[in-house]
Amino acid sequence: MQIYLVGGAVRDRLLGLPVGERDWVVVGATAADMEALGYRQVGASFPVYLHPRTGEEHALARTERKTGPGYRGFAVNADVGVTLEEDLLRRDLTINAIAEDTDGRLIDPYGGQADLAARRLRHVSDAFREDPVRILRVARFAARFAPLGFEVAPETLQLMREMVAAGEVAALVPERIWQETEAAMGSARPDVFIAVLRACGALAVIFPEIDALWGIPQPARWHPEIDTGIHLLMALQQAARLSSRSEVRFAVLVHDLGKAGTPREYWPRHHGHEERGAEIVETLCRRLSAPNRFRQLGVAVARYHGLCHRALELRPATILGLLEGIGALRHDGRLEDFLAACEADARGRAGREETSYPQAALLRACLQAARRVDAAPLLASGLGGEALGAALREARVQAIATCREIHQAGSAGPSPQSA
Repeated sequence: MQIYLVGGAVRDRLLGLPVGERDWVVVGATAADMEALGYRQVGASFPVYLHPRTGEEHALARTERKTGPGYRGFAVNADVGVTLEEDLLRRDLTINAIAEDTDGRLIDPYGGQADLAARRLRHVSDAFREDPVRILRVARFAARFAPLGFEVAPETLQLMREMVAAGEVAALVPERIWQETEAAMGSARPDVFIAVLRACGALAVIFPEIDALWGIPQPARWHPEIDTGIHLLMALQQAARLSSRSEVRFAVLVHDLGKAGTPREYWPRHHGHEERGAEIVETLCRRLSAPNRFRQLGVAVARYHGLCHRALELRPATILGLLEGIGALRHDGRLEDFLAACEADARGRAGREETSYPQAALLRACLQAARRVDAAPLLASGLGGEALGAALREARVQAIATCREIHQAGSAGPSPQSA
């Protein structure tokens, strides 16, 4: 029985990155051996055991054989005779197929260290094509390690294209797509995740609503980059700069989906795309079972980002409607997330990456002014029901009007439009 540290812990240490969870593979042991040593089995798909003291996962060395479509169609062999090299051969990328023994020696039969040095994401073997989840994982690793200079190897990208063409991606379940997407939104370069999926053709299968944005023109006055898909990638880069929150980045990912539905005769204008987009985001989030916090912010940004860009020009009552519409009066932090997404949209345009966004300061001040309105005097006057609500709303409108006047003089130039 031999135990090896494998996977991300070895990879990240070699890259000089912080090591999180540690995974281990056990060679030459049976289930009875593990149980006798106090390990507790978890999971049903393949033999994984929790260490009795550390709780870290130890998996018996195994091989896998494709038996059906998708990522669940596998037969697992965890026989005591499976070697370390056989176990590493079934892994996705060479940089994840490096093991370390108890003496600190590295076992690297498939060139993982060379690919780390070359900043290359390369598949271990042709068995890669048997699991479509690996397409998502490669795109996510590309997004995570892009700041270090990593790129997908051409031969691996070609293999991913072949898998898409063979229909493997269509077998992915929505929950797994969402799991990988959420993780990618939290990575250093979420735009790279989308770019890699598009490069191999998977984006059109997994996210047809997003893939449809490429080739859709926008007014050059507001979008010098013209193409909506290019704007999306630029806005995602800005979102990663402005917020570490995955919800914000996802909202930017879906903020312009309505533009793909604009009839061609109206191009490059996209009147009404906000409302169309909000409905598409609702449908997409239901399909993927996305958590409510992602859905709510995504819908709010899709529906109201145009109003946010025009905040310096809005009437007080419209500003209050915007704050109410995004849920800023009810949810702490909602406005900040919304503003970060809208600012990323405004900056995600060619040559405007460092443009200031005074709309944010105005809306923050307006929210505080609206929240300072005290309902107690209105209640004391005997108002109730709809009359109380109307009076409270009018008081908030007046407070916002005063706030807006203070900021009026500082409003500089035209607002970045969402054409």
